Amino acid sequence: MADVAALESLLKEVQGLDGVHDAVLVGRSGQHIAGSVPEGVFQDTFVAMFAILLGAAETATSELKDRLDMVVLNLESSRIVVVNDGPKAMFVLRTRKDMDLGALKGHLEKMSKRVEEYL
Repeated sequence: MADVAALESLLKEVQGLDGVHDAVLVGRSGQHIAGSVPEGVFQDTFVAMFAILLGAAETATSELKDRLDMVVLNLESSRIVVVNDGPKAMFVLRTRKDMDLGALKGHLEKMSKRVEEYL
């Protein structure tokens, strides 16, 4: 069983990064695991749609014989960044438009092993 309190703590650490507004951990099948979705959105719909989005992006790019790094949605005033965290989960983050995605991905990669332990 997942250690939700530990996962919440990790996501608060991510949310504390300059430029990250919201951070949520989503199961590959579309369930909310931990973290906060943007205020005013329906949590179940939000997380399920990003699981579908990541799955579709992986399927669409599989013919290229290359691994999908991340999915980035550029909105008018922010970005949504979806990063695969292995076979069980993904990070869905809402960030500033000018967030350094390389630095963000590096931070998430360092955290990934701890996430796996808590799932």
